[in-house]
Amino acid sequence: MFCRSLLLSILLIICPELFPQGRPNIIYIMADDLGYADLSCYGRKDYQTPNLDKLAAAGMRFNQAYSGSSLCTPTRTSFMTGRYPARTPVGLIEPLAWTTKDSAIGLTPDYPSLPTLLKNSGYHTYLVGKWHLGFKPAFSPRQNGFEEFYGFHGGGVDYISHTDPRGNLDLYENENPVDKNGYMTELLMNRAIEIIKRPHPQPFFLALMLNAPHWPWQTTVHKPYPLDEKEWRNEGSKEIFASMMKSLDEAIGKLLDLLDQQKLSDNTVIIFTSDNGGERFSNMGIYSGGKGHLKEGGIRVPAFVRWPGRIPPNSSTDQPVITMDWTATILSLASANPDPAFPLDGINLLPVLAGIKKIVPRTFYWRMFQRVKESAIRDGDWKYFKDEKAEYLFNLANDPSEKNDLSEKEKDRFAALKQKYIAWEKIVLAPVPLQR
Repeated sequence: MFCRSLLLSILLIICPELFPQGRPNIIYIMADDLGYADLSCYGRKDYQTPNLDKLAAAGMRFNQAYSGSSLCTPTRTSFMTGRYPARTPVGLIEPLAWTTKDSAIGLTPDYPSLPTLLKNSGYHTYLVGKWHLGFKPAFSPRQNGFEEFYGFHGGGVDYISHTDPRGNLDLYENENPVDKNGYMTELLMNRAIEIIKRPHPQPFFLALMLNAPHWPWQTTVHKPYPLDEKEWRNEGSKEIFASMMKSLDEAIGKLLDLLDQQKLSDNTVIIFTSDNGGERFSNMGIYSGGKGHLKEGGIRVPAFVRWPGRIPPNSSTDQPVITMDWTATILSLASANPDPAFPLDGINLLPVLAGIKKIVPRTFYWRMFQRVKESAIRDGDWKYFKDEKAEYLFNLANDPSEKNDLSEKEKDRFAALKQKYIAWEKIVLAPVPLQR
């Protein structure tokens, strides 16, 4: 009986299309600017994140998870399309800013999106939180597969007034601006909870794109910030950051409690991660660099997945993964097919999550061009990295902090990785200079 049950579980997680009644609900939670070690289960010591730690312990934790970019717009492009940011025009913008020029750019239905593919497969699709893939209606979430949208369009929003740094209200319900009182983290979670409480004759996909702990650094007792983006970035403290993380963690706790109350936990997959590394008050652990750069601290992120009865609890893996893998995995969970004209750059992680597939080497590519000029490739345990000063080679297995440049000792490997990166750049879109 045990063997039969185990076999059914493996079949369900690898081939959910064999069980049309068993397709799970899917909740994808992306925090904003959360550093690798900003959760206590990943090493943070000055505050605790008990609910997120509980969520991580209930499933599989990834020790080598990467974001598609070190900035939010490119990473969100990679998640929505399942492809490298540099394959899509909006993914070349690092990131979309509150300018007239950038308002003319955004994600369009010309590039099949994850929510579109899921909706075509019979899922209800919801986005709650940050979009940052276009300001105009033509680039809106609802033009890209989401049936409902509640959140904001820009890169950051005042947690109290819900305005952008120019003073424009940036809280929307579908296409309509809404003016509500409340702390943004709590407003977003309240809407997510309202959605989950509804009857669900069909499975649902909820993209919960929280803005915490992105600047402006504010707690529930703060007043709105002045209309000055520099001040938004320069204020704050470690104590305020800790309070923001407490609010984030408590919101996740409410979500987990609701799923239990609604008896949805067993048939709901939760994926949690971040869009890039952190900045200022974040902790990147042993990794150097941070948001906006391609050292490990800018692209290594926490990530874990829970699916009770399908994913072994208290498990972890050193399998390297990247944002686009979550796209491929979600499509597999939903028995949805990608558009063959736009092949995915990610892989289906369900065999890894089931604990039946060994670690496989991966090759990942990154490019930053507009504000800094950096490029990187991770190939197995080796990383070629180039900044505006020099080129480097690191062995991440022995030197995850990227302190020991081996480009002189490993000249052949260095040259091979450099050429591999150059070949990749030829098959993606050319970078766009920063213009303001």
